[in-house]
Amino acid sequence: MAAPIAHAQSPRTAPTPRPSILDDIRYLADDRLAGRLTGSPGADSAAAYIARRFAEVGLQPAPSGWFQTFTISPEAPTARAADVGGLTGRNVIGVLPGHDPVLRNESLIIGAHYDHLGRGGYGALDAPDSTGKVHNGADDNASGVAALIHIAEALAAAPPARTVIFIAFSGEELGLFGSADYVKHPIYPLANTLAMINLDMVGRLRNQRLIVYGTATAREFPALLDSLNTPKRFDLKSQGDGYGPSDQSSFFAARRPVLHLFTDLHADYHRSTDDWDKINAPGEAQVVEFAVGLATALGDRPTPLTFVDQAPPQAHAGVAVTSGYGAYLGTIPDMTDSPGGVQLSGVRAGSPADQAGLRAGDIITRIGAHDVPNLQAMTDALREHKAGDVVEIRFKRGSDNLAVKATLGTRS
Repeated sequence: MAAPIAHAQSPRTAPTPRPSILDDIRYLADDRLAGRLTGSPGADSAAAYIARRFAEVGLQPAPSGWFQTFTISPEAPTARAADVGGLTGRNVIGVLPGHDPVLRNESLIIGAHYDHLGRGGYGALDAPDSTGKVHNGADDNASGVAALIHIAEALAAAPPARTVIFIAFSGEELGLFGSADYVKHPIYPLANTLAMINLDMVGRLRNQRLIVYGTATAREFPALLDSLNTPKRFDLKSQGDGYGPSDQSSFFAARRPVLHLFTDLHADYHRSTDDWDKINAPGEAQVVEFAVGLATALGDRPTPLTFVDQAPPQAHAGVAVTSGYGAYLGTIPDMTDSPGGVQLSGVRAGSPADQAGLRAGDIITRIGAHDVPNLQAMTDALREHKAGDVVEIRFKRGSDNLAVKATLGTRS
């Protein structure tokens, strides 16, 4: 009997694994993208990558395509300060249709900005000799965009009842231009938009502390967040303000409930040292899981949310303000509430705060003639001074009430 003929087996190609959260951050925070400054080739490369990843995880482009283009007005105050008037930015928009034949006509927006500071200059908080170095913005906000992509991937496997619109915004660092443009030109009417969830700086989870801004913008938010955090996974810090210094502010001003997920400031914020190797990828994966639960609960909710309005502040406290104008102290505020003052999570090396002897854990209560009960008051106090002013700073350190003199500097 003749031996059987052996037939060659054609080799099977193993499926290429999709990028992980850290893979996406590493791409967006690579030196080759030169800091993703709005209107730059690096930002265009980032936008193309995000659109490709949106398609890979199962999103559809908006009816007009993946990109929504806008131009920064030369008359905008931040455009004049940063000399960026006339630059063109692009929001990247992906759509996940809802499964319910009625509720799919309503939408939930999940967003994150992908632009950063380029090579420093306007908005950067480094020493002056760092201008010209690439500011990769791994946490701010490649982390938020990576989270956006992986939330989309999870929801695409089990779409909610409502349609979910995923938007990667440009122009945030220069003044929320991308989100403001979307609010003016939404692809679904804002009146049919249930809420907006913003992801900005979610890559540095520490001590399981997750800060959520906007919890007072809908009556149902506090109970919903508590239920999603039961059993307790995070040290959840709720902040009511819908006018925070990121893209959710544009939607709250348009009377939509908003939430902003945030893992707090750190010493690399707006500096050239914000690189991918400092990202807490397992921690960010936990934030993504939480956000998927949040989006599912909102997307499947049978009834509208109860919007709660707030008066717009004179100036928004926090990240955008403290990176902009006023005399420079060099503190890194803890973004959660502190009793009777502003608690510091750190100070910048060589800054006026560092030279005066302030350190992490101190709670500033007064700057010069101004009491500082909160971050907005601290911002206002610094705006009342100029570089070179010598001010007394009163603060608490443990059970001690102390005072030091600091010579304020300039941010650039």
